[in-house]
Amino acid sequence: MNRTLVVVPTYNERENLPSLAQRLLALPVPVDLLVVDDNSPDGTGKIADEFSARHPSIHVLHRAEKAGLGRAYIAGFKWALERGYEFIFEMDGDFSHNPDDIPVLLEAAKDADLVLGSRYVNGIRIINWPLSRLMLSKGAATYVRLITGMPFTDPTGGYKCFRRRALQVINLDGIESNGYSFQIEMTHNIWRQGLKTVEVPIIFTDRFQGRSKMSKGIVREALWMVWRLWFQNKFRRRPGRLPPEQEASAPSRAL
Repeated sequence: MNRTLVVVPTYNERENLPSLAQRLLALPVPVDLLVVDDNSPDGTGKIADEFSARHPSIHVLHRAEKAGLGRAYIAGFKWALERGYEFIFEMDGDFSHNPDDIPVLLEAAKDADLVLGSRYVNGIRIINWPLSRLMLSKGAATYVRLITGMPFTDPTGGYKCFRRRALQVINLDGIESNGYSFQIEMTHNIWRQGLKTVEVPIIFTDRFQGRSKMSKGIVREALWMVWRLWFQNKFRRRPGRLPPEQEASAPSRAL
């Protein structure tokens, strides 16, 4: 078993999954892949099973129904922790995230608890987005930063690498968000405990196949959720402190 696992939730991604699996298998660093499929009507789960039968580093977690991005990732994170993985990635299954960036994020994770693949650090690197979508994303990042105090350029991004210990300090069953605000909630849970979080620049390419999962409901969830996170952090806009037993084993704390 490799020490690194890439968790990819899927729902109707049969066009993308075979190519994605091949790209991950060809990386210069060894990784395992966990496909978390929400009973895709297009047969994505069956394709994943076929790859798993041929490649021991590919695994499949089948779920009975479509229950949202957040719940899929939580199921994948629990699966990873139960099996002892040290580095756990989350990555979209539609090639919005370039698999070739994994070695760079993995290198950064050697000295951090959470690595964020950022579309906005040191400039904007997005392909195939209309101006309206870019403005929504940039506005959301500013909104999150102003309310929560998190200093990150891309708190809504979904390309991340978690150290095992970072996921262990989170009550995964207590994560309430299920849309793209799930990304904000996970990052805030780690940051507010003083764990080290860094950003690494990536190029984000919006999907060319399939349909975007963005919706008005996802936007509304994010709008109110950041206020709840501020309340959970006791109205602070800075990290708290780790318990003493976790402080000793953590890397340098976030600023």
